[in-house]
Amino acid sequence: MILTYNWLKEYVDCDLSPEELAHRLTMTGLEVDSMEKIGEGLDTVIVARLQEVAAHPDADRLTVCRVDTGADVVQVVCGAKNHKTGDLVALAQVGTVLPGDFKIKKSKIRGQESYGMLCSEKELGLAEDAEGILILPADLIPGTPVFDALGLKDVRFELGLTPNRADCLSVVGVAREVAALTGKSLRLPQPLIVEDDAPITEQTSVTIEEPGMCPRYAARLIRGVQIGPSPQWIVRRLESIGLRSINNVVDVTNFVLMELGHPLHAFDFSLLRGGRILVRRAGDGEKFMTLDSQERTLNSGDLTICDAQGPVALAGIMGGENSEIRPDTVDILLESAFFNPPTIRRTSKRLGLHSESSHRFERGADVDMVPRALDRAAALIVEVAGGTLAKGAIDCYPQPIAPRKLSISAEKTSRLLGIDIDIFEIQSLLRSIALAAELAADRKEDVLYVEVPTFRPDLEREVDLIEEVARLKGYEHIPTTMPQGRILCQREPELRSLERRLRDTMVACGFNEVINYSFNSPTLLDRLGLAGDDGRRHQVRLLNPLNEEQSVLRTTLVPSLLQTVAQNLAHRSAADLRLFELRPVFLPRENEDLPEENPRLTALMCGRRSPLGWSQSGETVDFFDIKGVVEELLGHLRLQNLSWRSEVGESFYHPGKSCALYGNEQLLGNLGEIHPRVLSAFEIEQAVFLFDLDLGALSRCGLGRTEFTALSRFPGVYRDSAMLFDETVTAQQILDVVHSAKAQDMEDVVLFDVYRGKGIAGDKKSVAIRVRYRSAEKTLTDEEISKAHGRIIRSLENQLGAEIR
Repeated sequence: MILTYNWLKEYVDCDLSPEELAHRLTMTGLEVDSMEKIGEGLDTVIVARLQEVAAHPDADRLTVCRVDTGADVVQVVCGAKNHKTGDLVALAQVGTVLPGDFKIKKSKIRGQESYGMLCSEKELGLAEDAEGILILPADLIPGTPVFDALGLKDVRFELGLTPNRADCLSVVGVAREVAALTGKSLRLPQPLIVEDDAPITEQTSVTIEEPGMCPRYAARLIRGVQIGPSPQWIVRRLESIGLRSINNVVDVTNFVLMELGHPLHAFDFSLLRGGRILVRRAGDGEKFMTLDSQERTLNSGDLTICDAQGPVALAGIMGGENSEIRPDTVDILLESAFFNPPTIRRTSKRLGLHSESSHRFERGADVDMVPRALDRAAALIVEVAGGTLAKGAIDCYPQPIAPRKLSISAEKTSRLLGIDIDIFEIQSLLRSIALAAELAADRKEDVLYVEVPTFRPDLEREVDLIEEVARLKGYEHIPTTMPQGRILCQREPELRSLERRLRDTMVACGFNEVINYSFNSPTLLDRLGLAGDDGRRHQVRLLNPLNEEQSVLRTTLVPSLLQTVAQNLAHRSAADLRLFELRPVFLPRENEDLPEENPRLTALMCGRRSPLGWSQSGETVDFFDIKGVVEELLGHLRLQNLSWRSEVGESFYHPGKSCALYGNEQLLGNLGEIHPRVLSAFEIEQAVFLFDLDLGALSRCGLGRTEFTALSRFPGVYRDSAMLFDETVTAQQILDVVHSAKAQDMEDVVLFDVYRGKGIAGDKKSVAIRVRYRSAEKTLTDEEISKAHGRIIRSLENQLGAEIR
């Protein structure tokens, strides 16, 4: 927000210096980002009269001027064309430093000496653009500093407002804060309305089809205006804050916008087809040409201001070319309205169209300012452009918005701010910013009942009022205290500890963690080939998805990881991948609004087993690589009673190349090679191996503690045995039987070879097992080892039908 010191003083008697005012505003939350003194150091730019204007003898576009400074006559070469003999102009004398650090020196231009420079408004920092030099009023005295003669010395403030302070996006809004700081009274402009024409209701009408998007719309009709330049006082006010003057009618709407903070729009009434206004939603695909000559494609979420045939303005953002004020405009329909902030914010963001109007509406304008701003602008238009004002105003306000009512207690305010403050001081502070604060009727309660005006939509709760008390009281009055806290010894939640341990182990195994969106497309489950009755197909759908590709909450991490692999392979970023994701999936619950969040660990690997090099074979990973990673994870967790089973039941695994993991007869997860059909659906052309673990089930399985066991001082002994088993016997069954035999001093067992082929029946396989025996108390004898090993062999023979080879 940009405003000037002199403009501000029109609404409040401020006796603070500009520097002190900037400090006080900043301390109350209205941070002053910059302060610029207009005209400072430019006293050498003086009023001068052109005694003679002659053509330059050696340049067609230059003139040689004899300039009377009031004390002397000097020669100045000028390149402008809008001046003549007798005009009063702004002369920057030799030695003057103009804005932009441009120093005026004595010079010779095409052979003619020049002792200064005739300045334009742009060169003096009064406007962003200018077509010629500044021609001054004829009643000024030559030799007088220009900024003093025109009363232009001022201070320009730029405030960095937070989005919640829409009430300060106006000069009056800031003046209200200054009045609170200084204890002065706020002076609001009082428009003088003179109505001479026929009633407005006989000449036009307003209809609101979407009161939720446009709660209030008001209009006035002015006939017989004359479009032309604005008076200098309006031009100066607008140019002082960086706005360009357009014409008297448009300038008035911009002036009131900056003065009261409420946007308005003027329509050429003769261009409104049907002579009426309709506020409605736009149609999908409807085209509209805005004032910036850009054609906009609208949709049903956009609100438009229409005449009898179509849009004439994009509500709260920008008017249209088909109804703009033109040099020949005679009759004006003046609009003042209140629009729903989210509506304006969505349309402005979607179209990339930001204006002074949308900036205020999307932050929350004042619904009660609608008629006041309308009357102020109508009175000014009649003053500067002439015309007659129709009797009455149209004010469509179907469902009036009542002021919010809050309460605030002195006890809570004192406790939160850390200062003692009584209820009467709180009342005085809140009333200083126009909040109606009253004590209870019996005055027994230490509570104020506050009616919040509509220009402060940011005050929603008691703590908001307490914040207002703090900033109005002054943050410097709140004592500095050291924070106090207790150090609590809290044990890390078991699930959090599990996640941390799993992440550390996965990284140690050479995997990289990825984080995908929790939203994905429902079609991804089709690519996995999940059955129609699979519980994971019951997904939670978002009410307002960004697009269909992110319209549901994921119920499995598998498709997201496969998409990541596909993108890496497609862009040739990497072919040897080891990725994992440890994130929740979301499963709907009956009669519950929120889904169940179930954390899972899903990882995959593909490509070469080790980096390609002169000493590497380039072998690719297989099922046992991914199974080895899972075994490494489980080894760190020290889980008990684990078992592997070949029946998985997951459609996205390759048949015969997958298995499930159980702990205490509870399913913990699964792993295997991805089915070629699924790989094809994700456009992946190499084998991918994956595991998927349920962290909730893992934590319920019971994590084992890390315990130290002393190393035996005695040697270990190995016994190998090769045995024939039926093809249907699994490795897990063999290991279970070996462990159940409870052979004395058995330390470890591994299956180190499986053979099928010559010499082995087709329904049989040869499995070699190695058992290590070691005692913590003595060196085992051959007889003791043979007895223990025999116990294992007999158990395998009796329970699994094994035969010694």
